[in-house]
Amino acid sequence: MSYRLGIDIGGTFTDATLIDEHSGNMWIDKVLSTPEDPSVGFLQAMERILGKAAIQPADIAYLVHATTVATNAVIEGKVSRTAFLTTVGFRDMLEIARQTRPSLYDLRFEKVRPLVPRHLCFEIPERLDAWGKVLRPLDEKQVRRIAATLRQEKVQSVAVCLLHSYVNSVHEERVEKILREETDGMVVSISSRVAPEIREYFRASTTVINAAVRPVVERYLEQIEAKLHSRGVRGELLVMQSSGGVLTFETARQKPVYMVESGPAAGVMAAAYLGEVLCEGNIISFDMGGTTAKVGLILDGKPALTKEYEVGAAARAGTGSSRGTGYPLRTPVIDLVEIGAGGGSLAWVDAGGILRVGPQSAGADPGPACYRRGGNKPTVTDANLVLGRLNPDYFLGGEIRLDPEASYRAIERFCAGPLGMEVVETANGIVAIANAAMVNALRLVSLQKGYDPREFLLVAFGGAGPVHGNRLADQMEIPRILIPQSPGVASSLGLLVTDLKHDYAVTMIRPADRIDLDEVEALFQRLTDEGSQALQREGIGEAEMVFQKQFEMRYVGQSFELVLPLPSTRLKPADMQNVSQKFHREHDRAFGYSAPEEPVELVNLRLTAIGRIAKPQLRQPRRDGAGGEATQKGARRVYFAEAGGFVQCSIYDRLNLPDKAGIDGPAIIEDSNATTVLHPGYTATTDRWGNIIIRKKCQEEVL
Repeated sequence: MSYRLGIDIGGTFTDATLIDEHSGNMWIDKVLSTPEDPSVGFLQAMERILGKAAIQPADIAYLVHATTVATNAVIEGKVSRTAFLTTVGFRDMLEIARQTRPSLYDLRFEKVRPLVPRHLCFEIPERLDAWGKVLRPLDEKQVRRIAATLRQEKVQSVAVCLLHSYVNSVHEERVEKILREETDGMVVSISSRVAPEIREYFRASTTVINAAVRPVVERYLEQIEAKLHSRGVRGELLVMQSSGGVLTFETARQKPVYMVESGPAAGVMAAAYLGEVLCEGNIISFDMGGTTAKVGLILDGKPALTKEYEVGAAARAGTGSSRGTGYPLRTPVIDLVEIGAGGGSLAWVDAGGILRVGPQSAGADPGPACYRRGGNKPTVTDANLVLGRLNPDYFLGGEIRLDPEASYRAIERFCAGPLGMEVVETANGIVAIANAAMVNALRLVSLQKGYDPREFLLVAFGGAGPVHGNRLADQMEIPRILIPQSPGVASSLGLLVTDLKHDYAVTMIRPADRIDLDEVEALFQRLTDEGSQALQREGIGEAEMVFQKQFEMRYVGQSFELVLPLPSTRLKPADMQNVSQKFHREHDRAFGYSAPEEPVELVNLRLTAIGRIAKPQLRQPRRDGAGGEATQKGARRVYFAEAGGFVQCSIYDRLNLPDKAGIDGPAIIEDSNATTVLHPGYTATTDRWGNIIIRKKCQEEVL
């Protein structure tokens, strides 16, 4: 067994990448997703790629899967029947939620409906103080009475979040034990294990999401595992998690909340891996698929993480922000802006006669009008086809024959006609609106966070990313764009270059100048022991274990924290001085000011336990005629607004480009899984890894 397989299920396509660990040979495949049963597309992709490589399922040593099953369960309301248990007086916590809303003056805004209805929310007589001292003992008889009610209500899963359990988990653990004694097979999630941090609502919301999707995810993973075993797969089975690491299937069953952004995280990890290979530390990752576009930031080779994330948030193509429209999580997630602006995003005219794009998507079924699978509404893909940017005979290497006439009719019927515009003009408007939404997403992850996009490399991938990447970089003044090999399946490559990862946290609110370093060390040691035991259970040797420590700090009185990395060694007083100074600098960078005279406090300790996994090495493609001229495979008329309309455009086959070949825009570079659009005024060259590097023509040509 020497092969690694990564399979990423997206909203429109399911991508697969297979790598031979010894030779570095790589095979890729891309099939339409099957929303009704994602495992169908999963197995189809696996069987096709194994056929391409002429190997057997038993040859797979390592299979990593990215899935949206947890997210989709929340979005579609297909979660398990869940109950919520909390301290007396806090029953309405999920109903009250918080004041945050996406639009301050929207009088018609409604909060999302709680995942647990009020009649399944129960109060338990008990109370701890903020230091974990028992003020009121747990009423075990009441817990048993609640358990009887849960049986009558046929509840499948329970979320337990008691006040201040992040400091002392004794009551939650006892509730969990009683529920398991009194019920038969009921799934129980306790907040002190899922999200042991301050802020009751966020902790409760995270625990409820974990409980609500846990039976769904368990069934899905068991189904996948059974089907893989029946086909002879005996290798290690792993799942991508939201923070950029991987989990075993067993761990993912217990904590599915850690895999809600599984697929998008894989794309960012692929971009980070490419940056490592190319010695590029600062990268903006741009992943545009069929349903959404995702933008992430990579600093000094590491993806930026956040805990301010919402699952089930409404995709908002116009703003790139959806805060207040979903259920908040308090687990580490790669900091992404995800918007409803993919290749399959629908174009439509609103009641006011304004052209809109997204967030609704045609998805895989029926798909864009040009797919000829029953869809008749226009999408971004239809617009690009009308503009000549896509080859109707070479979509997915020719597997799907696109119908330009169907795209033309759809745009004319639903957009151009109602607006009184020409079809081509309308198609260009559709692309421009989608680009504007994605530019805003790029701003949110860079400028809004204090980073200058001109100092970053844009890595554009996904089935539609290379079509739009050049134009977005031009509008953001990003100097270089990188289109990786096989950009349409880059996310599945990201699955194969990530390590096992477990995140732990403990709340410890102390003034920064009065922190007991012995207490800090004892807490970090406890977390390290937990992480070490988890990695050992997953077969990781001590030599492959890495533990990263962090503080979360804030100015006294603030309601948010900044994450600061710590040295791996035992902390000394001098280290604390450096950390405080670093906090002021980071606050100034993030918010434009700092207040060194103000007191600072520690809020949380965080530890990440990493199990290093050997990474497959990308093999440099063999290309003839290094430095030679690229040979055209044809030409066609392509629309560019900056050129005033349609221009005759050179078409190139990416697989036949020699090393360091230079191509001047406008041009189209076609691959079996993605098309790269090179705009006028730009030039593209290939590097020794087979990547395409795009720059403005006035820039010095240096790889």
